[in-house]
Amino acid sequence: MFAIPRTFHLALALAGAVFAAQAMPSAAAEIVVKHSKGETTLPSTPAKVLVFDMASLDTLHTLGVEVAGVPSGAKPEYLSKYAGTDVLNIGSLFEPDYEAVNAAQPDLIIVGGRSSAKFEDLAKIAPTIDMTIDQTKFVESAKQNVETLAEVFSKKAEAEAALQKLDASVSTLKDKAASAGKGLLILTTGGKMSTYGAGSRFGLLFTDYGVQQADENIKVGQHGQPISFEYILERNPDWLFVIDRDAAIGRDGQAAAKFLDNEIVAQTTAWKKKQVVYLDSTAWYLVGGGLTAMQNTVDQLTKAFDAK
Repeated sequence: MFAIPRTFHLALALAGAVFAAQAMPSAAAEIVVKHSKGETTLPSTPAKVLVFDMASLDTLHTLGVEVAGVPSGAKPEYLSKYAGTDVLNIGSLFEPDYEAVNAAQPDLIIVGGRSSAKFEDLAKIAPTIDMTIDQTKFVESAKQNVETLAEVFSKKAEAEAALQKLDASVSTLKDKAASAGKGLLILTTGGKMSTYGAGSRFGLLFTDYGVQQADENIKVGQHGQPISFEYILERNPDWLFVIDRDAAIGRDGQAAAKFLDNEIVAQTTAWKKKQVVYLDSTAWYLVGGGLTAMQNTVDQLTKAFDAK
């Protein structure tokens, strides 16, 4: 009987090891996420996600990613599924329910904007990323956030298609805005008003969407520049864009349309030409840079300019 050489046994063992390695599923690659607070490394694609940032909730919903928990508060109609009891309530935009968050054992927590201040505390519970948008380059920053989330959840094709549509829509809007005349953006709340210009939280109307400012000297501030009816008449905009904060947050108060219906505002070009646009306040005030919110906003502005 012939003896089998030792080298044959070694080769056979090596081949078996290679076959076994090929048959076993490869370990999931780590995902390094760059965000406004630095970098966060995820061991794999997150399965259970808690979202405190409304723009990110909008984007994830648009891309088809399931979210396990959200904060309480008003939400646009297309996100109504997150307003019921089927989704975990994880606190508010400003104050997380840390016990609920911890008990949920999330794979990822997303903050941004109003919830950004809680990043450090939440990061002690689970991997956390901050999707706060850079107001000085709003659309660019918001699109980068969309791409980041698409990378994390393997939704690059869906994000690319949606962003291409948005880019085309923004380009069309800017062309129309260039010749539409000057505009003034105001926010009403509790019987008071403020205006916002380029560089502010709502400045994308001018910097990204191309509307000309009726006042180039608006002070930049988180709560805008307080104004009066007389100020609106003095600036006499061709277009008046209105955000009704009370409506956005679901608080009782005088509707912006009724508040502005007075003999002073009635003297403006915008009012006389019926060029007062009541913006989707929830989209502007709460959701901001979400993928659907941005597309809806651009579509609403384009439709308003087309009507004239």
